[in-house]
Amino acid sequence: MNTNRRRKEKQSNEDRGQWASKREYLLVVAGNVVGLGNVWRFPYLCFKNGGGAFLVPYGLLAVFVGIPLFLLEISMGQYTQEGFVTCWTKLCPLAQGIGIGQLLISFLGTTYVLIEAWAIFYLVFSFRSQLPWATCNNTWNTADCFDVQMVNSSNMTTNQTTGTSAAMEFWERRMLGMSGGIEELGSVRWELALCLLVAWIFCYFSIWKGARSSGKAAYFTATFPYVMLLILLIRGLTLPGASEGIYYYLYPDINRLADLEVWIEAGSQIFFSYSVTVGMLTAMGSYNKYNNNCYKDCFAICLLNSGTSFLAGFVVFSVLGFMAHKQGVTVKTVTDSGPGLAFIAYPQATALMPLPQFWTVCFFLMLILLTVDTHFITVDSFITAISDLIPKSFRAAIKHEILVLIICASIFFITLTMVTEGGIYVFQLIDFYGATRACQNFMAVSECLAIGWIFGVDRLSLIIEDMTGQRQSVFFNVCWKYIIPIVSLISFILYLVDIQHLKINDYVYPDWAYALGWIMTFSSVAMVPLWAAGLMCLTPGTFRQRLSALCAPAEDPAWQRRKLGEEGTAVELTSAVTS
Repeated sequence: MNTNRRRKEKQSNEDRGQWASKREYLLVVAGNVVGLGNVWRFPYLCFKNGGGAFLVPYGLLAVFVGIPLFLLEISMGQYTQEGFVTCWTKLCPLAQGIGIGQLLISFLGTTYVLIEAWAIFYLVFSFRSQLPWATCNNTWNTADCFDVQMVNSSNMTTNQTTGTSAAMEFWERRMLGMSGGIEELGSVRWELALCLLVAWIFCYFSIWKGARSSGKAAYFTATFPYVMLLILLIRGLTLPGASEGIYYYLYPDINRLADLEVWIEAGSQIFFSYSVTVGMLTAMGSYNKYNNNCYKDCFAICLLNSGTSFLAGFVVFSVLGFMAHKQGVTVKTVTDSGPGLAFIAYPQATALMPLPQFWTVCFFLMLILLTVDTHFITVDSFITAISDLIPKSFRAAIKHEILVLIICASIFFITLTMVTEGGIYVFQLIDFYGATRACQNFMAVSECLAIGWIFGVDRLSLIIEDMTGQRQSVFFNVCWKYIIPIVSLISFILYLVDIQHLKINDYVYPDWAYALGWIMTFSSVAMVPLWAAGLMCLTPGTFRQRLSALCAPAEDPAWQRRKLGEEGTAVELTSAVTS
């Protein structure tokens, strides 16, 4: 009987797919967690929040929140061999709403493909003999445009006050064709739509065969950005003014440590860059072999992530220091975050270098490959969750490929709204409200309550020991039961107390857009209690019986199956010898 059970389990894993090798798994997960947040968010947050002093809250929250959550989610997927929705049926069925909420967050997260489309658009223009964002001699430029290659500081200051940079006009008028607001979507920008199509085609062929194809794609997409990062680092450090930029990046302002906002932003960066609480780590871990050492992997990948963030700061601020030096202004004047850094400030800076086309191509290639990994893994995790919900319909090879095609095509047509003239307003609305700090904090609290207090940290410790051959430190148990829920709950409450509305420059969204944004925010949060209430209503028995049944893990957990299997094999061998 035990032999048959093991055979069925092995067949199920083969149908679902597994990583071809440990190397592929590490590359995919590393490619997922090392993304845009490392390049365009961490350096700016470090500069804004006390320079080197920001590393104190960042490091502490990485140790007490980021790494424990990373281990928790990876081990959940590896143990259950299920995606982030169905894994809860084996751990704590009452908490399955966490997976449903993460499914909504993953769906909204697929819209980040737009950044990849923007980067492809810029890459194409980078091969021109004259970079179009470096001059004001283009058809789309206005009379207020000023050239980034102006070196007279007084003229630069005057123009920056009264006019618009050539890079800004290329961004707003040439690529986006920005309308007056979300009410004016306008027509589709077909060049940008073509770039979006290219991004989705690449995504489809990266994941169409599940873990087998995404693992192969990661050999290039996860490693090549580091080659580009190293090239840009070496070039940046040799530029005049680089030291001034790095000084602004790392100069410690110890007084900022007393500011609660600094700690909140450090925690938000940990959640964002480590990709925790959104389900992707659970999905990626589910394709591991049961005895993979996820405990050791956790430390290696988290160290790689934070190290890349720190290194990217030197790449970014050395170039911004050079730009400030050339223009005769302070580094603070040219520093920006997010799209402003990637598509305005950094292209301006590379335009001032010798061989600007080469450095611009290097930068946008790096940006594309950073977004490619995060994009196709987000979509793959979303598809994993759906196929695990209906395994008989979607695990077969051809059916799975059709499912991937339908989902990629459907989301492509949805994201076409974001390459219209008013598309940037749609994107910013989803970015601001879709996966906010409130969603991440609430999911962290829910996960830790379900695993730490209902499933039990002692049971999880035994499972991790059985999978890896070593028991994790009791420190993780303390984090899962006490530290993470308390820290995340405080951050969640502070978010609700200090709610802010989205604005783009001076544009204020209409009330219906704000309402839609809050629906996006709280739809994933509301899934946790609503799903639990629904299960309580549908489960037969008294209230206590229903609660007990829904809080109980699977009766035949994997680590017990292995022990039973070993005992069964010993009995079979004994019987054979006796006979």
